[in-house]
Formats: sequence, structure tokens, C-alpha cells
Amino acid sequence: MLTVIGNLKGGTGKSTVAFNLALWVLSNKRTVLAVDLDPQATLTDVIRVREEEGYSPSLELSQSLEEALHASDKYQEIIVDVGPSDLGTMYAAILAADQVVIPVPPSQADVWSTQRFVRKILELRGDREKPEIVGFINRADTHQAVRESDEAFGALGMIDGLRAVRPRLRQRMAFRRSFSEGLSVHELERRGKAAHELDELARALFRKSRR
Repeated sequence: MLTVIGNLKGGTGKSTVAFNLALWVLSNKRTVLAVDLDPQATLTDVIRVREEEGYSPSLELSQSLEEALHASDKYQEIIVDVGPSDLGTMYAAILAADQVVIPVPPSQADVWSTQRFVRKILELRGDREKPEIVGFINRADTHQAVRESDEAFGALGMIDGLRAVRPRLRQRMAFRRSFSEGLSVHELERRGKAAHELDELARALFRKSRR
């Protein structure tokens, strides 16, 4: 299954999500290829850090959509990080996607952007079979009394064509710290809150995956 992690806005945490999901797939004994199509190349950078530090398992990386598609029979999951600064490449990845996952920070502006993005995905696919489009709240506030995350999730549920999943990733130091070290949150702190949140999200995203 080819999963695109994308958003029309920058700074939504998609590279961190793509990296952690790819390592989650590996930890569950499934083959995965990480594909970095974002000109900022953040996913490439963190995988290089991981290689330099000698962490295992290693994460296979491609920077070519064509290469990834040609190798699709070798992998159970292909996870693609795309950026809004190269819309042509983003749209090409969406045309090839089985699933598009949208990390959505909890703000009204991000909800509006997500609504436009979903419309664009559906427009691009036209009469072709549509990918599953999934949205989740990323960088949610850790304080229960703050309502923005719940309100944003409710708004996501009203977007036609989008499946809003309840698991969310919160604004935790573990995500920033592990990423800077080339580790997943599981590897940094297996029993931590961030690892638990990632588990719940990954199960919601990959439960239907078959090969």
C-alpha cells in the first residue's frame, strides 16, 4: 500500500509522522520503503542521522516516486513524504496513492487548508478510484482543559471525503527529541505517552493494509 503523508501547509509535522510510521511498520515485521519527495528533504536528513549513528533496523529510503513505484512489489508499505513547495510532485504522488494521510494542527486555518486539500485530491483523481483520505489531529495540546483540539477534530469530521480518525499525536518533547537523534519515539521511550499515541494512530491507518 502506498501512503502519502501530505498537507497544503508547511510546518504540520508530516516528516516526523512519516519517519515514525515507517519505523512502526518495521517494528511490526513488515517491509517498508520511505520516500522523500519534499524539497526540504527533512526525512532524508533524519534517516541519514540514523545511518550515521548505526541504529538498527535501518530504514530504506528513496527520493524518486518512479523508483518507488517500480519497487512496489518488494514492500508491504511505501510511505511518501511530500511538501507543498513542489505541487507537481505532490500531485503525482497523490495520483499513485492508495491512502493520503493529512496531519492537521488544531487551528481553524489548518482545518480550512485541509478542506481545500481534500477537494484538490478528489479533483485530481476525477473518475479514477479514490484513495482513502484520512485526517488526524497532530501537535494537539497536552492540557485536557484546552478545547481547540476537540473542536478541530469535530470540524474534520464535517469535511466530505475525509475520514477523521480519533487517535491524535500531542505536542510532546519526545517527538522533537527522538527525531533529532534519528530515533522513533518507541526507541526513545517505549512505554512513554508519545509511543502509545503513535501505536494508536498507526493501527488506525494500517489496519486495512493487505498484501
